[in-house]
Amino acid sequence: MEFWYAFTGDRSKNALKKELKNLNLLDNFLFGTMVIHPDFGEEFVRLLLKTIFNRDFGRITIIPQKEYPGADTNFHGARLDVYVEAGAMEGSPEDASVIDVEPEQNDREKYVEVLPQRTRFYHAKIDAVSLKSGAGYQHLKKVTVVMIVPFDPFGKDRIVYTIRNMCQEEPGMAYDDGARTIFLYTKGTRGRSTKKLRELLHYMEDTTEANAVNPFLQKIHRMVEKVKMDKEVSLDYMKIFEHEEMIRDEGREEGRKEEMANTERERRRAEEAEIKIMEAKQEASAAKQEVSAINQRLDQAMKKIQELTDKLFQLENGEGITAARNG
Repeated sequence: MEFWYAFTGDRSKNALKKELKNLNLLDNFLFGTMVIHPDFGEEFVRLLLKTIFNRDFGRITIIPQKEYPGADTNFHGARLDVYVEAGAMEGSPEDASVIDVEPEQNDREKYVEVLPQRTRFYHAKIDAVSLKSGAGYQHLKKVTVVMIVPFDPFGKDRIVYTIRNMCQEEPGMAYDDGARTIFLYTKGTRGRSTKKLRELLHYMEDTTEANAVNPFLQKIHRMVEKVKMDKEVSLDYMKIFEHEEMIRDEGREEGRKEEMANTERERRRAEEAEIKIMEAKQEASAAKQEVSAINQRLDQAMKKIQELTDKLFQLENGEGITAARNG
């Protein structure tokens, strides 16, 4: 069996604002650190998997930093920071398999909606490298992707959501392609699950001594406390915090530059609009003057017509009077 932990980075707004001592196991940094810790990593993974799957696992070897790039720069890759190889228990019927476990706290709607597509993508990336060239498909490893979340991904209040492929026309027909996705909801109340799993999920969401309510959780909590006190871990956390701060500062600087560029664009637009308004006013003023000149010429023409009409009238009246006298 192989265990993969995908450290995708916690992008929730509270990420990296906590002190190290206040981190929970759902925080990506603490979970990832526990998995790869040289003193506690293997034991932590064993306890975690045993509780989730309710069975023991054989040999486990942890290899950090395993990356699967896209086919080229136009395609999405996947970075799995912890790769754990493990064998089944001696005499166990379990085949070689891969398990990818990811805690996820980002409950923004646009991220929750695409969880099915995200897990599908992880299945595809894992499958793509799980079968050696020339090997038959019967050697393709079984793959389980486990998402541990503090929000209900499907709104059914279940502790465990197990997703498998099936035949829609024959729901009862056996169809095992070796792919399985499990969503573990830390606050779920419905469904059948072991008491230990419920206690583990609660502890992962709120990693305190008070929630270490059974011997195996107390064992995990002692590991967690030692890891949090590890100076190298503290330094790593500080580096990540500083890196995130640097990214945020760069983002703010880019934002300021963009804001300045937007302001300059708006200033230019305002100037152009003002010029256009002035030109329009000038055109309107010229048109008004032209209309006034036309009106003046029209008035003059009307006066001229009136004068001519009066003269014509006088001439007509004068000819009438002369004709009367001659008659």
